[in-house]
Amino acid sequence: MAAELMADAAATGAARLDALTSWHADWAGLRVAVLGLGVTGFAVADTLTELGADVLVVAPSVDDDRARILDVIGARLLVHPLDSVPEELVAFAPELVVASPGFHPDHPVLEWAGASKVAVWGDIELAWRVRDKVNEAEWILVTGTNGKTTTVQLAATFLAANGLRAAPCGNIGVPVLDAVRDPGGFDVLVVELSSYQLHHLPKTGPGALHPWASVVLNVADDHLDWHGSPEAYRAAKATVYENTKVACVYNRADEATRTMVEEAEVEDGARAIGFGLDTPGPSDFGVVEGILCDRAFLDERRTAALEIITVDELEPRGLAAPHVVANILAASALVRSFGVPVGVIHDAFGDFRLDAHRIETVAVAGGIRWIDDSKATNPHAAEASLRAFRSVVWIVGGLLKGVDADALVAAHAERLRAAIVIGVDRAALVAAFRRHAPALPLFEVESDDTETVMHDAVALAAAVAEDGDTVLLAPAAASMDQFADYGDRGRRFHDAVRSMLGGEADGDTAPHASPGEG
Repeated sequence: MAAELMADAAATGAARLDALTSWHADWAGLRVAVLGLGVTGFAVADTLTELGADVLVVAPSVDDDRARILDVIGARLLVHPLDSVPEELVAFAPELVVASPGFHPDHPVLEWAGASKVAVWGDIELAWRVRDKVNEAEWILVTGTNGKTTTVQLAATFLAANGLRAAPCGNIGVPVLDAVRDPGGFDVLVVELSSYQLHHLPKTGPGALHPWASVVLNVADDHLDWHGSPEAYRAAKATVYENTKVACVYNRADEATRTMVEEAEVEDGARAIGFGLDTPGPSDFGVVEGILCDRAFLDERRTAALEIITVDELEPRGLAAPHVVANILAASALVRSFGVPVGVIHDAFGDFRLDAHRIETVAVAGGIRWIDDSKATNPHAAEASLRAFRSVVWIVGGLLKGVDADALVAAHAERLRAAIVIGVDRAALVAAFRRHAPALPLFEVESDDTETVMHDAVALAAAVAEDGDTVLLAPAAASMDQFADYGDRGRRFHDAVRSMLGGEADGDTAPHASPGEG
């Protein structure tokens, strides 16, 4: 009898959740447990309390200001290490759990929810369901192992230049729920999605997204410690293409992204649009004799192309590195699907610059360029950065997240002047260098002191770098072993370089990178 009652309750709960597809639906009294109180968790709790739900936030640690605001808005807070399922959570008997992206699928609370037939959503599904609070903006989805933030910023810039109200949001730092609830409303949300966020998204049903356009920029092994396998990571990324209405943009140089498009269930009329650094075919974006071209969104696409911008024009803006050009092509494809003219895209580059810590020139002194690409938090990103320069003193290392960097070292050993290894996972990197570049000067920063790591690394780099070299911070690893985040790591690199050089730096220190021979 108890099992039957639980089954009936689960069925009733599922039916109620299925009906929650609008801000104006009946959310009142819905018992929701929110896991985590970071930026995302707080946005979820704030949204649900505004909707009238009964909210319990469960987090292993909290920010005092957010905790105080929770009390004001009427949400309850339980601080618990979450190494097990809290008794208070079980007693709360949630009808729904909304998990912040950092919670692994095998987390005890999520496994308990699955066993108890409690639905688990992410913040993206919640945002999609309540997207009509102000107006229903179209969504453009961007994911990939690398280049997401740059592509999102580019696409939002191009859309805004065409007079549209566009919001870059999601994993870029602004929760989608904040954009959905903005009283001004938007025409388009350009949503950066991590594999963590995509993991929780359903492909069908009332919580499934139906984006205007979508792109997987590239796929390389990353976050394997979270997903458990390369296959699971790729499957999460592929979710972005499901139900796309107009344009599925894929990378011609990455066969996995083409396969994802071919296997996705999309809406009738959705087109596959390729991008790449080679000559584009009909329905593609690409590069011809240094000109970025659109051969997809014009009637004469079999015999003609539209010019977007030249690589020579991008170079002074620090946007000519091959992987950045690829991001520009992807962003252009996304917004061309929305009707933005190529002339508007061209002119929008006037004020665009890459964010800090993305192939950013810190200083040039004595013929040596010091580059901060702290955002290169995995081998795929570091590879793109390395290819942009000819002779490199490479500062590498950190938290490898279960990813093997052996192939990266082997592929780029010949362009290296020296390597300086930092971080907790130094042993694997040192072993890779000894296997593939035994004659390369190799230095290991053994200190784990956040205050001194970068100063030590910069001093070692300065001792071996020569005229014409680039000292490149492209760690190929996450930063949380020794730094607060990749921005903290990059800022400490800046400080160390400037402290060492004093007034010796010359030339422009704006973000800049030139394509190399690779």
